[in-house]
Parts: sequence; C-alpha cells; structure tokens
Amino acid sequence: MVQIINDMNEFKTFLTAAGHKLAVVEFSSKWCGPCKRMVPVFHAMSVKYQNVFFANVDVNNSPELAETCHIKTIPTFQMFKKSQKVTLFSRIKRIICCYRSEFMSNPIFEFSGADAKKLEAKIQELM
Repeated sequence: MVQIINDMNEFKTFLTAAGHKLAVVEFSSKWCGPCKRMVPVFHAMSVKYQNVFFANVDVNNSPELAETCHIKTIPTFQMFKKSQKVTLFSRIKRIICCYRSEFMSNPIFEFSGADAKKLEAKIQELM
C-alpha cells in the first residue's frame, strides 16, 4: 500500500514507522505524464515488496515538503532508512571510513524519471 503524505508531520511519522526498513518516497504531481505512468507501477511494487514502506507526496499539495527534500524535477524517488536518506556514505561507511568527505552529501539513492526497472533494482539492492 502507498501512503499519501501531505505535510512534514506525516512525513516524519511515516519515516519513524518504517524504522530500520527501507522507505521509498515518490514525489510527483497529478498533472505530470511520467508520474501518471508510474502510479500503477509504484502501487504494484508496494504490494510485491511488503517489507518496504512506500509513500507518495504530491508536490502541488505539499510545496514546503518538496522544497525541504530538495525536489527539482518529478517524479523523484528518495530512499530512506532509520529516518535518514540513504547516501553513498551511509552504504559504505563500514568499508571505507572517512575516505572522502563529499560521500556524506552525495545522495545516490535518489533519482528522477519514470524508470520502473531502475526503481525496482534500487529497492531490491537496499532491502
């Protein structure tokens, strides 16, 4: 099931509920053609991957949340664990500690576009 998120409080509650599990948040809009194509795909993934939390944020209904999450294009998918966006640094810090400081600010588990295969591959990789 895909949870609809309307504001920052709902977003925080959603991430807290996901805990250590993967949370995938889609930022989209009802008028966006690629977003419309992803709706059934994203819903199907939420049914297929029941141990992953899925949510949708309509950027027109929640412009403050979209701005806080630095959304520039739609659809954009962001991945979270333990209420934090999954970044390159958080994935490899046990292997390479403090190798390059820019790892911390380099989110690689965020992407834009209606690429269902890429989305599913990232979900499988991060579960």
